Amino acid sequence: MHRYFLCLLLCISLLVSACTASTSQQPEKPPNSALTKIRLPVGYIPNVQFAPLYVAVENEYFSDVGLEIEFDYSFETDGVALVGANELQFAVVSGEQVLLARAQGLPVTYVFAWWQDYPVGVVSISGKGITTPQDLESKKIGLPGLYGASYVGLRALLSAGGLIEEDVTLDSIGYNQVEALVAGQDEAVVIYANNEPIQLQHMGYDIDLIRVADYVQLASNGLITNETTIINDPDLIRRFVQAFIKGIAYTLANPDEAYEICRMYVEGLDSPDQVIQREVLDASLEFWKAEIIGYSQPEAWENMQEVLLDMGMLTQPLDLDQAYTNQFLAGD
Repeated sequence: MHRYFLCLLLCISLLVSACTASTSQQPEKPPNSALTKIRLPVGYIPNVQFAPLYVAVENEYFSDVGLEIEFDYSFETDGVALVGANELQFAVVSGEQVLLARAQGLPVTYVFAWWQDYPVGVVSISGKGITTPQDLESKKIGLPGLYGASYVGLRALLSAGGLIEEDVTLDSIGYNQVEALVAGQDEAVVIYANNEPIQLQHMGYDIDLIRVADYVQLASNGLITNETTIINDPDLIRRFVQAFIKGIAYTLANPDEAYEICRMYVEGLDSPDQVIQREVLDASLEFWKAEIIGYSQPEAWENMQEVLLDMGMLTQPLDLDQAYTNQFLAGD
């Protein structure tokens, strides 16, 4: 009998040990090999303006929902084409690109409004009397080219001022707006309101800034997917959006910590230019604030379509219900 109880106790002990070891070895989240890899075109180059995405990676908001993100700093139009062909599931693009793509038959859909206000504006050196859209009449205006968000934003401002493109002189200068303005090559230049104005002020210039967002609400930068993913894997979209929301919310609440995370992705943040870059981040925060993070305003899409129709970039109205949706936001 004594030997029987010893054997019984030994078996129980081994069983408990095995259960404890098994429990202690269970990972809190899937191993990296189990994560779904997402290549994400974001356009541009590594920049503090992508802080919410960097935060979402480093704070493990993406891995918590089973995703692993690879950033792709390629051209915006390339990202749209790849998502439209279902070669990639997501890309970060500007609102006008969605409508232009759908007009070409690409089945892309905007599922998350990151930037609530259109960040484009026109800046001039103070004293030239360029403070409203009407003041742009007869002026020589520099812009990257007759394409993209800068061109769309300028046309929206001209329309707000009762002007047409023929009322101004456009100068395609690439991305040298600051240099062109300082050199006097152009009387005003089209810029991103959270970037070049800050550079000019640090150079000692007093400026006047006309923001598109002060005159018209337009669909701005956000996340797109495609109709195939919406039909076949809506949960993937919800998980991505969930992590994105957390990244934006954390960045808005903790900009100092978010900026430190940016150092892991963006070169030069320890240089003298870091003061400017921190102000760029602070200025960007204002464009991301919303009562419901990620929510698309119908008016913004209606206005964007109207601008593109006026520009002749769209030949007929599109079904906007197919172009954007709020269905993947939390609580929807």
